[in-house]
Amino acid sequence: MEHPVMLLVWLLDKVGLGHFAHAYPHLVYTWLFALILIFIGWMAGKRIALVPGRLQVLFEFVVDSMYKFQEGIMGKRGMVFFPMTTTLIVFVFFANFNGLIPGSFAPTSNLNTTMAFALMIVFLTHVMGFKVHGLGYIKHFLGPSPFLAPLMLPVEIISHAARVVSLSFRLFGNILGEDLVIGVLMMLAGQFFVPLPMMFLGLFTGFLQAYIISLLAMVYIGEAMEGEH
Repeated sequence: MEHPVMLLVWLLDKVGLGHFAHAYPHLVYTWLFALILIFIGWMAGKRIALVPGRLQVLFEFVVDSMYKFQEGIMGKRGMVFFPMTTTLIVFVFFANFNGLIPGSFAPTSNLNTTMAFALMIVFLTHVMGFKVHGLGYIKHFLGPSPFLAPLMLPVEIISHAARVVSLSFRLFGNILGEDLVIGVLMMLAGQFFVPLPMMFLGLFTGFLQAYIISLLAMVYIGEAMEGEH
């Protein structure tokens, strides 16, 4: 389902890129957000001062809070993933929020975007599992007893495959449903202010979904790095 009015797609129409933009609006907005966040990060890093201003204080608060939160979940060894998980929660939150802006589009309301995040998280989970434990990582899938291994192995494989479905559909379904409700309310009422309560709720759910996918990334990767039980 295509958003009825997407200003960025309309602008790309004017320069001859409309076909790509209409076919892949989630990619267009994903790239846009990536460039915006890179620019904001570059500007924030460029203006670091000994006596911080308001923007630097805000950035330092966010980074410090995320660092302590992730350290409590993954420990020191898992902090190598701190840039990834922090970028993930920031990007997903702003992508979710973008769907609340009239004339814009949330790339996370497209299953392709959320599936890419889910595949990345699950792939990194097993990469780190084999990196830390070697072939012994397979013991994570065999259960506590050799006698249960034939039963536990297919169950664990299905469970890990289901993580991809769970991560991708949870984020996609929540954001798409929220955008559809706001769009329907706006069309029925013909007024911008009518869906405002739903939009404020969307801010909360947008942050919550970003928090959940980042938290689950920490939990899954941290779990793979621990010893089998």
